Amino acid sequence: MSVELDVFVGNTTIMDKEVYQLWLNGYTVNDAVKVRIEGGVMEECEASAEVLLSDTMDQYRTFQMCERLLHHPAKLANQLLFQFHPQANLANQLLFQIPPDRQAMLIERYYAFDDSFVREVLGKKLSKGTKKDLDDVSTKTGITLKSCRRQFDNFKRVFKVVEELKGPLVENIRQHFLLPDQLARDYAAIVFFANNRFETGKKKLHYLTFQDFAFCAGQLINNWTLGAVDNIMDDMDVDLDKEFLQELKDLKILITDKDLLDQHKSLVCTALRGKTNVFNEMEANFKNLSRGLVNIAAKLINAKDVRDFFIDLVEKFIEPCRSDKWTSIDVNLYLTHYTNSAHILDTFKHHAVWTRYMGVIKSCILRMYHD
Repeated sequence: MSVELDVFVGNTTIMDKEVYQLWLNGYTVNDAVKVRIEGGVMEECEASAEVLLSDTMDQYRTFQMCERLLHHPAKLANQLLFQFHPQANLANQLLFQIPPDRQAMLIERYYAFDDSFVREVLGKKLSKGTKKDLDDVSTKTGITLKSCRRQFDNFKRVFKVVEELKGPLVENIRQHFLLPDQLARDYAAIVFFANNRFETGKKKLHYLTFQDFAFCAGQLINNWTLGAVDNIMDDMDVDLDKEFLQELKDLKILITDKDLLDQHKSLVCTALRGKTNVFNEMEANFKNLSRGLVNIAAKLINAKDVRDFFIDLVEKFIEPCRSDKWTSIDVNLYLTHYTNSAHILDTFKHHAVWTRYMGVIKSCILRMYHD
Protein backbone atom coordinates (compact mmCIF):
# COMPACT_ATOMS: atom_id res chain seq x y z
CA MET A 1 0.00 0.00 0.00
CA SER A 2 1.41 3.35 -0.99
CA VAL A 3 1.04 6.47 1.16
CA GLU A 4 1.44 10.02 -0.11
CA LEU A 5 3.01 12.49 2.30
CA ASP A 6 3.59 16.20 1.98
CA VAL A 7 6.96 16.99 3.53
CA PHE A 8 8.29 20.44 4.39
CA VAL A 9 11.90 20.89 5.37
CA GLY A 10 13.25 24.09 6.87
CA ASN A 11 16.18 25.19 8.98
CA THR A 12 14.78 28.24 10.73
CA THR A 13 16.08 28.09 14.29
CA ILE A 14 13.36 27.63 16.90
CA MET A 15 13.94 29.77 19.98
CA ASP A 16 11.65 29.97 22.97
CA LYS A 17 11.65 33.50 24.43
CA GLU A 18 10.88 32.27 27.94
CA VAL A 19 13.75 29.77 27.90
CA TYR A 20 16.07 32.43 26.46
CA GLN A 21 15.23 34.71 29.36
CA LEU A 22 15.90 31.93 31.85
CA TRP A 23 19.29 31.35 30.20
CA LEU A 24 20.06 35.07 30.35
CA ASN A 25 19.06 35.14 34.01
CA GLY A 26 21.69 32.52 34.76
CA TYR A 27 19.40 29.59 35.54
CA THR A 28 20.84 26.09 35.19
CA VAL A 29 19.04 23.68 32.85
CA ASN A 30 17.42 21.86 35.79
CA ASP A 31 16.27 25.11 37.41
CA ALA A 32 14.89 26.31 34.09
CA VAL A 33 12.95 23.05 33.71
CA LYS A 34 11.43 23.56 37.17
CA VAL A 35 10.33 27.07 36.27
CA ARG A 36 8.78 25.84 33.02
CA ILE A 37 6.93 23.05 34.81
CA GLU A 38 5.61 25.48 37.44
CA GLY A 39 4.45 27.69 34.58
CA GLY A 40 2.26 24.90 33.25
CA VAL A 41 4.12 24.21 30.01
CA MET A 42 3.73 20.43 30.38
CA GLU A 43 -0.06 20.66 30.42
CA GLU A 44 -0.06 23.27 27.67
CA CYS A 45 2.10 21.20 25.32
CA GLU A 46 1.16 17.76 26.63
CA ALA A 47 4.86 16.98 27.04
CA SER A 48 6.61 14.68 29.48
CA ALA A 49 9.33 15.82 31.89
CA GLU A 50 11.92 14.02 29.76
CA VAL A 51 10.85 15.84 26.61
CA LEU A 52 10.86 19.17 28.48
CA LEU A 53 14.38 18.51 29.78
CA SER A 54 15.59 17.57 26.30
CA ASP A 55 14.00 20.67 24.77
CA THR A 56 15.51 22.95 27.41
CA MET A 57 18.98 21.46 26.94
CA ASP A 58 18.66 21.88 23.17
CA GLN A 59 17.61 25.52 23.57
CA TYR A 60 20.50 26.21 25.94
CA ARG A 61 22.99 24.73 23.45
CA THR A 62 21.60 26.97 20.72
CA PHE A 63 21.91 30.08 22.90
CA GLN A 64 25.47 29.19 23.87
CA MET A 65 26.41 28.83 20.22
CA CYS A 66 24.75 32.17 19.46
CA GLU A 67 26.57 33.97 22.24
CA ARG A 68 29.85 34.65 20.44
CA LEU A 69 27.90 36.37 17.65
CA LEU A 70 25.86 38.35 20.16
CA HIS A 71 29.15 39.88 21.29
CA HIS A 72 29.26 41.45 17.80
CA PRO A 73 25.61 42.02 16.85
CA ALA A 74 26.40 43.46 13.42
CA LYS A 75 27.81 40.07 12.42
CA LEU A 76 24.58 38.43 13.49
CA ALA A 77 22.50 40.87 11.47
CA ASN A 78 24.67 40.78 8.37
CA GLN A 79 24.21 37.08 7.82
CA LEU A 80 20.88 35.35 8.09
CA LEU A 81 22.85 32.15 7.57
CA PHE A 82 25.71 31.77 9.95
CA GLN A 83 28.15 29.08 10.92
CA PHE A 84 28.50 28.22 14.58
CA HIS A 85 31.24 25.62 14.66
CA PRO A 86 34.65 27.29 14.20
CA GLN A 87 36.19 24.10 12.75
CA ALA A 88 33.34 23.27 10.37
CA ASN A 89 34.02 23.04 6.65
CA LEU A 90 31.74 23.24 3.63
CA ALA A 91 30.82 19.58 3.96
CA ASN A 92 29.82 19.49 7.61
CA GLN A 93 29.01 23.10 8.56
CA LEU A 94 26.05 23.66 10.85
CA LEU A 95 23.86 26.43 9.46
CA PHE A 96 21.04 28.26 11.21
CA GLN A 97 18.52 30.79 10.03
CA ILE A 98 17.21 33.48 12.37
CA PRO A 99 14.57 35.92 11.09
CA PRO A 100 15.39 39.65 11.55
CA ASP A 101 12.70 40.24 14.18
CA ARG A 102 14.04 37.31 16.23
CA GLN A 103 17.60 38.62 15.84
CA ALA A 104 16.47 41.98 17.23
CA MET A 105 14.88 40.23 20.21
CA LEU A 106 18.03 38.19 20.89
CA ILE A 107 20.26 41.28 20.78
CA GLU A 108 18.00 43.53 22.85
CA ARG A 109 17.48 40.97 25.59
CA TYR A 110 21.15 39.98 25.66
CA TYR A 111 22.18 43.60 26.24
CA ALA A 112 19.34 44.42 28.62
CA PHE A 113 20.41 44.85 32.25
CA ASP A 114 18.95 45.04 35.73
CA ASP A 115 18.73 48.54 37.20
CA SER A 116 19.70 47.18 40.62
CA PHE A 117 22.87 45.70 39.13
CA VAL A 118 23.99 48.71 37.12
CA ARG A 119 23.33 50.92 40.15
CA GLU A 120 26.02 48.94 42.03
CA VAL A 121 28.73 49.36 39.37
CA LEU A 122 27.82 52.75 37.87
CA GLY A 123 30.81 55.08 37.80
CA LYS A 124 33.29 52.36 38.75
CA LYS A 125 36.21 51.39 36.56
CA LEU A 126 35.22 48.51 34.27
CA SER A 127 38.24 46.48 35.30
CA LYS A 128 39.16 43.03 36.60
CA GLY A 129 39.12 44.43 40.12
CA THR A 130 35.49 45.47 39.83
CA LYS A 131 34.60 42.14 38.22
CA LYS A 132 36.07 40.31 41.22
CA ASP A 133 33.50 42.06 43.43
CA LEU A 134 30.55 40.71 41.45
CA ASP A 135 30.06 37.90 43.98
CA ASP A 136 29.11 40.54 46.55
CA VAL A 137 26.92 42.38 44.03
CA SER A 138 25.13 39.13 43.21
CA THR A 139 24.45 38.45 46.89
CA LYS A 140 23.26 42.00 47.50
CA THR A 141 20.95 42.25 44.47
CA GLY A 142 19.74 38.65 44.27
CA ILE A 143 20.83 38.46 40.63
CA THR A 144 22.70 35.29 39.69
CA LEU A 145 26.46 35.61 39.37
CA LYS A 146 26.32 34.40 35.76
CA SER A 147 23.87 37.17 34.87
CA CYS A 148 25.98 39.75 36.72
CA ARG A 149 29.04 38.70 34.72
CA ARG A 150 27.16 38.88 31.43
CA GLN A 151 25.91 42.37 32.19
CA PHE A 152 29.33 43.56 33.35
CA ASP A 153 31.05 42.10 30.29
CA ASN A 154 28.49 43.83 28.06
CA PHE A 155 29.23 47.18 29.71
CA LYS A 156 32.95 46.65 29.25
CA ARG A 157 32.58 45.50 25.64
CA VAL A 158 30.50 48.53 24.64
CA PHE A 159 32.90 50.86 26.47
CA LYS A 160 35.94 49.47 24.65
CA VAL A 161 34.31 49.71 21.23
CA VAL A 162 33.04 53.28 21.48
CA GLU A 163 35.58 55.06 23.69
CA GLU A 164 37.87 55.94 20.77
CA LEU A 165 35.22 56.49 18.08
CA LYS A 166 34.42 59.83 16.52
CA GLY A 167 30.83 60.96 16.43
CA PRO A 168 27.83 60.99 18.78
CA LEU A 169 28.09 58.42 21.55
CA VAL A 170 24.47 57.25 21.40
CA GLU A 171 24.57 56.84 17.63
CA ASN A 172 27.86 54.92 17.77
CA ILE A 173 26.37 52.48 20.27
CA ARG A 174 23.19 52.13 18.25
CA GLN A 175 25.08 51.41 15.02
CA HIS A 176 27.70 49.02 16.40
CA PHE A 177 25.42 47.07 18.74
CA LEU A 178 22.06 47.47 16.97
CA LEU A 179 20.31 48.48 20.19
CA PRO A 180 16.96 50.30 20.36
CA ASP A 181 17.17 54.01 21.10
CA GLN A 182 16.45 53.99 24.84
CA LEU A 183 18.80 51.10 25.55
CA ALA A 184 21.53 52.82 23.51
CA ARG A 185 21.03 55.97 25.61
CA ASP A 186 21.28 53.96 28.81
CA TYR A 187 24.55 52.42 27.61
CA ALA A 188 25.81 55.89 26.69
CA ALA A 189 25.19 56.94 30.30
CA ILE A 190 27.08 53.88 31.59
CA VAL A 191 30.04 54.59 29.27
CA PHE A 192 30.03 58.28 30.21
CA PHE A 193 29.99 57.54 33.94
CA ALA A 194 32.75 54.93 33.63
CA ASN A 195 34.92 57.32 31.64
CA ASN A 196 34.55 60.22 34.07
CA ARG A 197 34.39 58.04 37.21
CA PHE A 198 31.49 59.92 38.82
CA GLU A 199 30.93 58.97 42.45
CA THR A 200 27.52 57.30 42.83
CA GLY A 201 28.02 54.97 45.78
CA LYS A 202 28.04 57.37 48.74
CA LYS A 203 25.20 56.91 51.21
CA LYS A 204 23.72 60.33 50.43
CA LEU A 205 23.29 59.25 46.82
CA HIS A 206 21.63 55.90 47.51
CA TYR A 207 18.15 57.37 46.99
CA LEU A 208 18.97 58.13 43.35
CA THR A 209 18.03 55.53 40.74
CA PHE A 210 19.98 54.57 37.64
CA GLN A 211 17.43 56.42 35.53
CA ASP A 212 18.07 59.59 37.58
CA PHE A 213 21.77 59.32 36.77
CA ALA A 214 21.10 58.37 33.15
CA PHE A 215 18.97 61.49 32.70
CA CYS A 216 21.73 63.66 34.14
CA ALA A 217 24.31 61.92 31.93
CA GLY A 218 22.22 62.84 28.92
CA GLN A 219 22.20 66.48 30.01
CA LEU A 220 25.97 66.51 30.50
CA ILE A 221 26.65 64.74 27.19
CA ASN A 222 24.39 67.08 25.23
CA ASN A 223 25.68 70.28 26.80
CA TRP A 224 29.08 69.96 28.47
CA THR A 225 31.08 67.65 26.21
CA LEU A 226 33.22 68.48 23.20
CA GLY A 227 30.47 67.15 20.99
CA ALA A 228 28.07 69.77 22.29
CA VAL A 229 30.02 72.44 20.41
CA ASP A 230 32.01 70.55 17.73
CA ASN A 231 30.62 67.48 16.01
CA ILE A 232 33.92 66.42 14.44
CA MET A 233 35.96 66.10 17.62
CA ASP A 234 37.47 62.80 18.73
CA ASP A 235 35.79 61.16 21.76
CA MET A 236 33.37 64.03 21.53
CA ASP A 237 30.59 62.69 23.74
CA VAL A 238 32.80 60.93 26.30
CA ASP A 239 35.08 63.75 27.47
CA LEU A 240 33.95 66.99 29.09
CA ASP A 241 34.88 70.19 27.26
CA LYS A 242 38.04 71.32 29.09
CA GLU A 243 37.84 74.84 27.64
CA PHE A 244 34.31 75.20 29.01
CA LEU A 245 35.38 73.87 32.41
CA GLN A 246 38.17 76.45 32.46
CA GLU A 247 35.72 79.23 31.61
CA LEU A 248 33.50 78.21 34.52
CA LYS A 249 36.07 79.71 36.87
CA ASP A 250 35.02 83.14 35.59
CA LEU A 251 31.63 82.68 37.26
CA LYS A 252 33.23 83.17 40.67
CA ILE A 253 32.75 86.90 40.23
CA LEU A 254 29.10 86.29 41.17
CA ILE A 255 30.17 85.44 44.74
CA THR A 256 33.51 87.23 45.16
CA ASP A 257 32.20 90.66 44.12
CA LYS A 258 30.09 91.71 47.10
CA ASP A 259 28.13 94.33 45.16
CA LEU A 260 27.33 91.84 42.44
CA LEU A 261 26.27 89.23 45.01
CA ASP A 262 23.98 91.71 46.77
CA GLN A 263 22.52 92.91 43.47
CA HIS A 264 21.88 89.33 42.34
CA LYS A 265 20.15 88.53 45.63
CA SER A 266 17.99 91.63 45.35
CA LEU A 267 16.85 90.81 41.83
CA VAL A 268 16.02 87.19 42.69
CA CYS A 269 14.16 88.05 45.89
CA THR A 270 12.15 90.77 44.18
CA ALA A 271 11.06 88.24 41.55
CA LEU A 272 10.19 85.59 44.16
CA ARG A 273 8.36 87.71 46.74
CA GLY A 274 4.74 86.61 47.11
CA LYS A 275 5.15 83.56 44.87
CA THR A 276 6.20 80.91 47.41
CA ASN A 277 5.59 79.86 51.01
CA VAL A 278 9.31 79.50 51.66
CA PHE A 279 10.33 82.98 50.56
CA ASN A 280 11.92 83.83 53.93
CA GLU A 281 14.09 80.72 53.74
CA MET A 282 15.06 81.51 50.13
CA GLU A 283 16.07 85.04 51.08
CA ALA A 284 18.00 83.92 54.19
CA ASN A 285 19.91 81.18 52.36
CA PHE A 286 20.51 82.91 49.03
CA LYS A 287 24.18 83.63 49.53
CA ASN A 288 25.01 80.14 50.82
CA LEU A 289 23.14 78.49 47.97
CA SER A 290 24.73 80.76 45.39
CA ARG A 291 28.21 80.12 46.77
CA GLY A 292 27.51 76.40 46.64
CA LEU A 293 26.45 76.39 42.98
CA VAL A 294 29.19 78.74 41.80
CA ASN A 295 31.92 76.90 43.71
CA ILE A 296 30.83 73.63 42.12
CA ALA A 297 31.31 75.31 38.72
CA ALA A 298 34.70 76.77 39.57
CA LYS A 299 36.12 73.43 40.75
CA LEU A 300 35.03 71.26 37.81
CA ILE A 301 38.36 71.81 36.08
CA ASN A 302 39.76 69.30 38.62
CA ALA A 303 39.15 65.60 37.96
CA LYS A 304 38.38 64.85 41.61
CA ASP A 305 35.70 67.54 41.72
CA VAL A 306 34.17 66.18 38.53
CA ARG A 307 33.88 62.80 40.28
CA ASP A 308 32.18 64.50 43.25
CA PHE A 309 29.72 66.44 41.07
CA PHE A 310 26.57 64.63 42.24
CA ILE A 311 27.50 64.49 45.91
CA ASP A 312 28.25 68.24 45.74
CA LEU A 313 24.81 68.98 44.24
CA VAL A 314 23.18 67.04 47.07
CA GLU A 315 25.23 68.57 49.87
CA LYS A 316 25.44 72.16 48.62
CA PHE A 317 21.92 72.61 47.30
CA ILE A 318 19.45 69.73 47.58
CA GLU A 319 19.90 68.98 51.30
CA PRO A 320 19.62 72.65 52.43
CA CYS A 321 16.44 73.03 50.37
CA ARG A 322 14.99 69.81 51.73
CA SER A 323 15.68 70.88 55.30
CA ASP A 324 13.69 74.08 54.65
CA LYS A 325 10.79 72.08 53.17
CA TRP A 326 11.07 73.39 49.61
CA THR A 327 8.82 71.65 47.10
CA SER A 328 9.98 70.75 43.58
CA ILE A 329 7.92 73.71 42.36
CA ASP A 330 9.82 75.99 44.76
CA VAL A 331 13.16 74.66 43.49
CA ASN A 332 12.15 75.18 39.88
CA LEU A 333 10.94 78.71 40.60
CA TYR A 334 14.10 79.62 42.49
CA LEU A 335 16.52 78.24 39.90
CA THR A 336 14.61 79.90 37.05
CA HIS A 337 14.87 83.37 38.61
CA TYR A 338 18.38 82.72 39.92
CA THR A 339 19.53 81.91 36.38
CA ASN A 340 17.63 84.67 34.58
CA SER A 341 18.50 87.44 37.03
CA ALA A 342 22.24 87.02 36.46
CA HIS A 343 21.77 88.20 32.87
CA ILE A 344 20.43 91.53 34.14
CA LEU A 345 23.49 92.30 36.28
CA ASP A 346 25.33 95.29 34.83
CA THR A 347 28.91 94.12 35.25
CA PHE A 348 28.38 90.41 34.62
CA LYS A 349 29.73 89.47 31.18
CA HIS A 350 29.81 85.66 31.10
CA HIS A 351 26.30 85.07 29.83
CA ALA A 352 26.93 82.17 27.43
CA VAL A 353 28.94 80.19 29.98
CA TRP A 354 26.35 80.89 32.67
CA THR A 355 23.48 79.70 30.45
CA ARG A 356 25.38 76.54 29.45
CA TYR A 357 26.22 75.78 33.07
CA MET A 358 22.91 76.55 34.74
CA GLY A 359 20.81 74.79 32.11
CA VAL A 360 22.38 71.48 33.09
CA ILE A 361 22.47 72.27 36.81
CA LYS A 362 18.77 73.14 36.88
CA SER A 363 17.77 70.01 34.94
CA CYS A 364 19.89 67.71 37.12
CA ILE A 365 18.74 69.21 40.41
CA LEU A 366 15.07 69.01 39.44
CA ARG A 367 15.55 65.34 38.47
CA MET A 368 17.42 64.58 41.70
CA TYR A 369 15.04 66.48 43.98
CA HIS A 370 12.86 63.65 45.31
CA ASP A 371 12.66 61.33 48.31
